Amino acid sequence: MRGIMAWGVLALMLAAGAPQSGTEAVRRGEMVRTQLIARGITQEKVLAAFRKVPRHLFVPPVYRQLAYADQPLPIGEGQTISQPYIVAYMTEVLAIKPGEKVLEIGTGSGYQAAILSEMEAGVYTVEINKSLSENALKLLREMGYQTIRLKTGDGYLGWPEHAPYDAILVTCSPSAIPEPLKEQLAEGGRMIIPVGEQHAVQYLVLLEKKNGKIRQKNVLPVRFVPMINGQGKNY
Repeated sequence: MRGIMAWGVLALMLAAGAPQSGTEAVRRGEMVRTQLIARGITQEKVLAAFRKVPRHLFVPPVYRQLAYADQPLPIGEGQTISQPYIVAYMTEVLAIKPGEKVLEIGTGSGYQAAILSEMEAGVYTVEINKSLSENALKLLREMGYQTIRLKTGDGYLGWPEHAPYDAILVTCSPSAIPEPLKEQLAEGGRMIIPVGEQHAVQYLVLLEKKNGKIRQKNVLPVRFVPMINGQGKNY
């Protein structure tokens, strides 16, 4: 079942000296109260997902004591896991309904994919870095997230084989919104994506497709790692 932790993962936690699950549950509850609810996250399904998913398993052991802090953290390969509020905001603004098909670009360690799965969505996630992709898939499967579909590939191109998508969530920043992602958005679909150069002002942009036309607006200033292509170049 989704969200059930495998004994293998629990054994790894104990071997690494990680705190017991009761302590982590308290930390998750505090994170939800002080970082999410306090900043206006209200959807109970989103809050429940953040209380449930063990964020500390999605960061390297050296950072686990900071897993529930109000900050992004390195996950290796030059990538990061976003601060909890940003993950929650991007999830809530998409207003995901059970059974919807959601595309995530930039799997990273798999945390956002797990949150989306807790929203009862069909999750398709793409990660360009092979090492991160393999590690994320292994962890997600060990934790019981058997229905998440993950592939290693160029997120700029999306995942056209399974399009269209009711929602698209992008966790890396291109300089402009990729046309392939717009094309893969279903009628009535929503997309949230950070846009802007790495060392310039970036904004989360919310797009909605209605009557075949895309409407978009800037909703929040942010800072994300850049989107890269298969040759390691920034988009």
